[in-house]
Amino acid sequence: MRRTTAIRAAASAALAAGLAAPLLRRRLHLRPPVVTAVAATAPFALVILVPRSRRRDVGVCLLQMWAYLATYSMPNDDPEALRARVRVEYPVRADRFLGRGTTPTLRLQRAFGTPGRFAAWEKLLVWSHWLWFAFPHGSGLYVLLRHRENFPRAATQIYATFDVGVIGYWAIPTAPPWFAAQQGLMADGRTPELRRMMVEYGEQFWKSGWAPLYRFLGGNPLAAMPSLHFATSVTAAHVLSDSSPVAGALGWAYAATLGLALVYLGEHYVVDLAAGLALAEGVRAATPPLAPAASRLSRLVQRLEARARA
Repeated sequence: MRRTTAIRAAASAALAAGLAAPLLRRRLHLRPPVVTAVAATAPFALVILVPRSRRRDVGVCLLQMWAYLATYSMPNDDPEALRARVRVEYPVRADRFLGRGTTPTLRLQRAFGTPGRFAAWEKLLVWSHWLWFAFPHGSGLYVLLRHRENFPRAATQIYATFDVGVIGYWAIPTAPPWFAAQQGLMADGRTPELRRMMVEYGEQFWKSGWAPLYRFLGGNPLAAMPSLHFATSVTAAHVLSDSSPVAGALGWAYAATLGLALVYLGEHYVVDLAAGLALAEGVRAATPPLAPAASRLSRLVQRLEARARA
């Protein structure tokens, strides 16, 4: 009985600390590794405390994203320090090489865009970018509701893509094309210059609501390499394909549309997408060889879960 109480008390404390650490990190001057480590224990604590159900599965994913969002945002806690560290030039050079002297973003915008106007298909591209915030998680939810037997593998792949990718935002903070344009690094003596079309259309569509919406969603604006927008969408397309051919086809159609949107709208470089694709495929390839270690961890957590209810 004492052991059961102790396990539940420890798990409850870990859950509370995991929820609180990202919120209190500035007030308590917590170091980023401490915040990430504490927040990352919360999903395991929930598993120990709550019996398995679809609701618990959703809760575990939400807690995992809570830890991810804190880790993603923390480089921007000091915007000036982030700007001092951010890499701006190397992706410009890489994309200029791929575009034979002009980045693919500029080539596409100049060939198909009209400054100050938005064609219906350009609005579709903007919306595909905004809908990304729901797509990876919606894909996981679809698998959970329709093919629950596939959910552990699907969720592991989707959220591992987030977690591995965020390392790049700390190791190689890289600015997106629109930021490079603001620094004058996209200028080539021709017009029109690069537009940040998502912001242009956002201000037009959302009007006064755009600024608070952008502040809420844009926790770290200088996090472009790798493109987790693209990486997580590719991973989601894979897990949808594992569950249903129709869902998979829709997933791949979305991923392709988003990839075009990210480059065309000035949000990512082609090399960002290439890195994101490599990340997604790497997570996919690593799943089988890492499965035994994941199973051992799962059994350990299950034993703690059983003891917490003994």
